[in-house]
Amino acid sequence: MAIIEVNKTAYESKRILIVGLAKSGIAVASVLKSLKADVTITDLQKREALENLINEAVSYVDDFILGEMPKTISGFDLIIMSPGVPMTIALVKEARELKIPVIGEIELAYRLCKGYFIGITGTNGKTTTTSLVGEIFKKASREHHVVGNIGIPAISKALETTTETAMITELSSFQLESIETFRAHIAAIINITPDHLNRHKTMENYILAKARVFENQGPEDFLILNADDPELVALAPRANGRVVWFSREKALPEGAFIQDGFFCMAWEGTVHCIAPVTSLFIPGKHNIQNALVAMTIAFLSNIEATIIEETFCSFKGVAHRVAYIDTIDNRVFYNDSKGTNPDATICAIEAMVKPTVLIAGGMDKGSDFSDVAKIMSGKVKALILLGETKLALKREAEKVGIEHIVLVEDMEQAVNTAYDVSEQGDAILLSPACASWDMYADFEARGAHFETCVKALKLRRQ
Repeated sequence: MAIIEVNKTAYESKRILIVGLAKSGIAVASVLKSLKADVTITDLQKREALENLINEAVSYVDDFILGEMPKTISGFDLIIMSPGVPMTIALVKEARELKIPVIGEIELAYRLCKGYFIGITGTNGKTTTTSLVGEIFKKASREHHVVGNIGIPAISKALETTTETAMITELSSFQLESIETFRAHIAAIINITPDHLNRHKTMENYILAKARVFENQGPEDFLILNADDPELVALAPRANGRVVWFSREKALPEGAFIQDGFFCMAWEGTVHCIAPVTSLFIPGKHNIQNALVAMTIAFLSNIEATIIEETFCSFKGVAHRVAYIDTIDNRVFYNDSKGTNPDATICAIEAMVKPTVLIAGGMDKGSDFSDVAKIMSGKVKALILLGETKLALKREAEKVGIEHIVLVEDMEQAVNTAYDVSEQGDAILLSPACASWDMYADFEARGAHFETCVKALKLRRQ
């Protein structure tokens, strides 16, 4: 495992432009100011829309350019992109013509971190897997930080690391677009299904963005891939590190799999039975897949099987991911606001064991809803739809015979309508199959509003 040389003085007195005033942008500004850089932040939103963020960032920032991009970037030494800003904007093209380096927050964190990275990506399961790995490391008393797309910018912890620190990092395709030298000692791609095609344009581009997680690996590094996913099997020949397979469907000569009711790891001629499948507290086939990845990362990190099993037993999942919220009049409410694409919603529906009223819809990312509609048949008794995609979802649901469909305008109406059409013994599931940005700042805000609406409903029913 390579030791990263950190040069903190490289940023002193440098003029650095951060593109995008958001959580990661503020974290970058804070660190750069501590390194004595001259920091400018630009954002297309106007000052009045960003007042709270400006107040949070003002002590770290020398200049704000808001409501527009800079007229010129020729005076900047480095440009750092927030993940929500595409790398295809004109400013990036101009920077490359001027030979001004353009990187993202993850790349900067890597350059300033003394520790090593565990990079976890995929279309679905990233947050659950990253959180589960973090809990295993915590129980094993390993020095670590859980960072990245999970909500804690990696840059905010980079300067706190030692050579023993594991940066357990959830990585989105947006974050991976802007890496340069970033290297994960252990990289994992859980799965690949269509997502974010409004930004990546093609499935090939999306896969290539995810594959960047392993492009800088060397022979001493590990790449964990899903043996059940043809798209990931096709990536294996490009790996520079040692490929470690996992499978939910079949035993493997080497790698992680399920056998005789146990999570197993075949490694260098020995099959290790790590934990019974029944020890996993969180439900659903998709979580078995997530647990296989987490187990593999822990095994490669030389963490004992007993610690892995203990964590499987105690880990209760993550917020906004098929999270139990409350029971009202024998109707069980679940928050899966993190279900931001069709495949995630398919997993959530499959995890339901009760007749289900589904609340779905949100921002249009160019997704195909035909598969999620098919899984509704026989599982979803009523469908409550909101957001930009409600008509597209309605069309697909009608094709598979879903008859009880209600279009609503907001989350409060969705929750109240779901209750009204449900019966005792039903589950009411928020799993949008879409991004939140048509109505909310992020999926967390959407999930929190759902929970608020459920609490208000309970108060009215008492």
